[in-house]
Amino acid sequence: MAYRIETLERCFRRPPKVSFEFFPPRNDAMERTLWRSIEMLQPYAPHFVSVTYGAGGSTRERTHETVCRINRETPLTPAAHLTCVAASKDEVLEIARRYHEAGITHIVALRGDMPEGGAFQPHPDGFRNAAELVEGLRGIADFDISVAAHPETHPDACSQDADIDNLRRKLDAGASRAITQYFFDVETFLRFRDRAAAAGVNAPIVPGILPVTNFEQVVNFSKRCGASIPAWMTRLFADLDDDPDTRQLVAAGVAVELCHALHAEGVEEFHFYTLNRAQLTVAICRMLGIRPAAKVAGAAMGAEMAASA
Repeated sequence: MAYRIETLERCFRRPPKVSFEFFPPRNDAMERTLWRSIEMLQPYAPHFVSVTYGAGGSTRERTHETVCRINRETPLTPAAHLTCVAASKDEVLEIARRYHEAGITHIVALRGDMPEGGAFQPHPDGFRNAAELVEGLRGIADFDISVAAHPETHPDACSQDADIDNLRRKLDAGASRAITQYFFDVETFLRFRDRAAAAGVNAPIVPGILPVTNFEQVVNFSKRCGASIPAWMTRLFADLDDDPDTRQLVAAGVAVELCHALHAEGVEEFHFYTLNRAQLTVAICRMLGIRPAAKVAGAAMGAEMAASA
């Protein structure tokens, strides 16, 4: 109990920074859901918000439209995902130039996955990997660049050491930070952080946090991306398919426990994979001591008025 209270007090004294990931909507209903989520999460003053890029560039134009609209209509800092898949270097860099001309200066640079699955095949005139993409982006503008990291090793990597070497190459090419694939075990991240530091990685490594809205979907996706599902999570979510309210409470508890444990180990920033659903992420932010900006400002004004009374 003392540990929990101390952790909560630490969060409320110095709340962590957060960022949020969204995906571009495929229809009008999904667009309404996305913008409701952005509206709900905006007051929590994220460091940035990123918008994904479908396999093989399948959402290229929708990603661009969403990122530019966030930049035009909100005070948020948008980050656009870019991948190496199914495009030449010139095509990818032209997209990057369009972003820069629109005032978007943060890019999440990824190798990307093939749209039909299977082994990655670079475009004949394209970037072969994310490190080359970062180098190319650096050559056209002073972008703030985030890259991916894999605490449980990328499925295509031949070893943990090779995967960390790849991460170091991306950072040496000019990336500012790494954002991890989601994970559910604290020690998994801490061991990865230690291995990366031993290999000379000194850029920030931001944990990616996935609030679980649909456990079966998470299980299926985790098999493809190499993320482990602890046995205790399977037991926690068992028989909750028809009980969404309890499932939400359990999901919030799992994410908050993970973030509190990481915060106690010195982690100061989290990146949330929102799946365009804000309510669960809002609850988690509150339990991490992050208050909506408007309410914080109101509280400060009230304190100032009371002091001058």
